[in-house]
Amino acid sequence: MSEMWSGALPGIGFAAGTVLAFEAALRLARLVRHPALNPTLVAILAVMAGLVAGHVPYAAYARGAAPVSWLLGPATVALGVPLARNLGAIARDSLAVLVSLAAGALTAAIAGPLVLAACGGSGALGLAMAPKAATTPIAMAVAREIGAAPALAAVFAIAGGVIVAIAARPLLGWLGIEDHRAFGLAAGVAGSGIGAAEAVARDAEAGAYAALGVGLTAVATALVVPALAALGVV
Repeated sequence: MSEMWSGALPGIGFAAGTVLAFEAALRLARLVRHPALNPTLVAILAVMAGLVAGHVPYAAYARGAAPVSWLLGPATVALGVPLARNLGAIARDSLAVLVSLAAGALTAAIAGPLVLAACGGSGALGLAMAPKAATTPIAMAVAREIGAAPALAAVFAIAGGVIVAIAARPLLGWLGIEDHRAFGLAAGVAGSGIGAAEAVARDAEAGAYAALGVGLTAVATALVVPALAALGVV
């Protein structure tokens, strides 16, 4: 069965199918306009369903969809465009941004493992959850450094981003917070790239603050989580 999916044609089909799944998810989100229909989540579920239905090994899919994975790099760099266009406003808010970043990064690293431990979860899961606020590649690298499972860290990072993309705007609205800057920074700090993509889609200013949150949270996570792990906090 695995040999069936090893050729060039199926590989191209996996990449094209992934792009089409996301495009269909975008159209569905624009049509229905419900927070739960996040395009990234819908596309992930659609691809998973296709792989299961077709008995496609994940390794074969990953090889075929490698061009899509490669595009994550340029997409992340592209977040710098709204950031550059709003540098003046960000400079004026620098103190608030730094305080919010410190609070968010520490909360993201500590809260998840502590709640998991209180619920009887294993220490291995807690370690893998600690770097979840960073982008997936950085979360995996930090997990590897602290002795956690990189694959689990990737799952937590992606799941966290999807949850933020779905819930951040309704939650902030319920709290009476309508400021685009607050939404963007929260989405970037807590939801990494997936949260930032949601912010960019909603407002350019929110996208700038989200891009800043993604970058600074990645740096903070890479520095703070190993230190917390060495101290036994996570």
